[in-house]
Amino acid sequence: MSLPDNFFGRIIFLLERYGGSLLRGAGSTILIAIVSTAIGCLIGFIVGVIQTIPVRQSDNIFKKIILKIINFILYIYVEVFRGTPMMVQAMFIYYGSATVFNIHMGKWFAAFFIVSINTGAYMAETVRGGILSIDPGQTEGAMAIGMNHFQTMTSVILPQALRNIMPQIGNNLIINIKDTCVLSAISIVELFFATKSVAGTYYTYFEANSIAMAMYLIMTVFFSRLLRWMEGKMDGSDSFDMATTDTLAHTSGMLSYRGKKKNNGRLR
Repeated sequence: MSLPDNFFGRIIFLLERYGGSLLRGAGSTILIAIVSTAIGCLIGFIVGVIQTIPVRQSDNIFKKIILKIINFILYIYVEVFRGTPMMVQAMFIYYGSATVFNIHMGKWFAAFFIVSINTGAYMAETVRGGILSIDPGQTEGAMAIGMNHFQTMTSVILPQALRNIMPQIGNNLIINIKDTCVLSAISIVELFFATKSVAGTYYTYFEANSIAMAMYLIMTVFFSRLLRWMEGKMDGSDSFDMATTDTLAHTSGMLSYRGKKKNNGRLR
């Protein structure tokens, strides 16, 4: 079958012949983006919590030294992975680990690892900012009732910070859907890699990349809407009524006392 002469004809031709390959590439893109974003968020939460551990004058010297060393290492990690392109990181980690340390990673393991630690570096700063955005009085209150730092974070601070940083988590997912294209540098067959293969077969670079652009747009819009819906669910109802089952609520005047009627301005 010969390649059609018009643009839309070539689009249809490529979809009919290579649509399955492009869909499999899109599936790989979504899988890497979702899994790596989830792992990256976990890394970010761990790093963010560690970075916000308070250091008091009463703490022993060993705790202060250990926290300084750990925070310095985490600072280097965040700055390096936020300050260098993911494609360079992919090449450095995948090929560098084999050349320098004789560690031969599987391509898929390398893909998840690279995107996860890159996302973790961005999420670490997001989580740290989310934690610091919570009223310090809540931390003080938790400490006052005997909670340690870990209990305060997991039970009081992080549930509130999570809602504040939810848009950034969604933003990182959208970025990862697009940025997985850099993994073609280590021969991961995701959407961009599949697009290059299709384009090179018939030299239809404009048509093939037009299809890829549409597919990326569909994926990002879908997940954007999904995350907006999740944010709305986390917000809860627009209006909350005061619980009236507590006897203290009687003093608020919200409850009517059945069987009691006014008689000459008095209740009976």
